Amino acid sequence: MLIDFMKLPYKMGGLEPYISKETLHFHHDKHYAKYVETTRRLVVGAPYEKMSLQSIVLASSRKGDEKSQTIFNNAAQALNHAFYWNCLTENPHEKPGDSFSKVLHKSFGSLEQFEKLFTESALNCFGSGWTWLTISKGRSLSIISTQGADNPLIFGLKPLLCCDVWEHAYYLDYKNDREKYLKNFFKVLNWKFVEQNFYKSSFSTRTEIDDMPVPPVS
Repeated sequence: MLIDFMKLPYKMGGLEPYISKETLHFHHDKHYAKYVETTRRLVVGAPYEKMSLQSIVLASSRKGDEKSQTIFNNAAQALNHAFYWNCLTENPHEKPGDSFSKVLHKSFGSLEQFEKLFTESALNCFGSGWTWLTISKGRSLSIISTQGADNPLIFGLKPLLCCDVWEHAYYLDYKNDREKYLKNFFKVLNWKFVEQNFYKSSFSTRTEIDDMPVPPVS
């Protein structure tokens, strides 16, 4: 079985006062744990049994049958949550390093504009889903929101950052005030993790930043 249950990379109360210990307990130990447990159970005896979690997500997303869809929903949620835990830190920096700040400036105009566009996308995500900063094969950055369990990988994009906008991620702390949750999300954002994903995904050297295409910002 290749599906691990990821421990939080910080103390359960390490993100307070922005994300409470109670929220993390229910979110990680109940919701996330259930996705992992269900995925493990469903893949037994299936073609996905010996695959990594990411491979399960990609393979099951291409099938049209009901069981594969159920496997996808749970596996993708397990994968999305594991990524989300790493996007948060109890030792945050207010902004990314100089090199990645330059990337955000070139792609979105400024760090502030990036945060504004990311927040708008998350607020406009109807119902339950995720908001992502992604990079394409053409090395272009984009902000997208996905519905349900969908992950950018199934659209050929690599995730650099995500924010969970399912209500279980914030309701105990903020009720239905998603905007306040998003504002505080940036206060515990793990920029180091985002930067690592960026350089690991597409660039061998930081000198290539100047050659990045500038995506249109709507």
